[in-house]
Amino acid sequence: MTDDQKDVIETVKQMTSAFHAKDMAGVLAAYEPNATVLFEPGVETADKSEIEEKFGGFFQVSPRFAYSGHQAVVQGDIAVHLAPWTMKGKTPDGHEIDQSGLSVAILRKQSDGKWLMIIDNPHGQYLLDQ
Repeated sequence: MTDDQKDVIETVKQMTSAFHAKDMAGVLAAYEPNATVLFEPGVETADKSEIEEKFGGFFQVSPRFAYSGHQAVVQGDIAVHLAPWTMKGKTPDGHEIDQSGLSVAILRKQSDGKWLMIIDNPHGQYLLDQ
């Protein structure tokens, strides 16, 4: 695995750690300012306020993500990250949540060498589930 591939995977892992800690600044630090995120299949947003609101809503269920593997494909300053995931959480009223999916993220290498997400789609399996 190349250093760039490791760095791409590390960006995703750092974002996940920040997500678990309900650290909004840490989550947003993994994204370019105009990144697009899909919080549900087929529905994308690049609006920063909406992204913060949606992540804040997810924080309410204290989700815990686990990945069964990571693949990073790098070409120049663009990378694709793929990772099957599971998530468990609990709604404020005590309802258990147990979901899974395939994360597909596009990252771009910044001028300082850091990799940031420009597109984040945790519902990459959606078309297969149709």
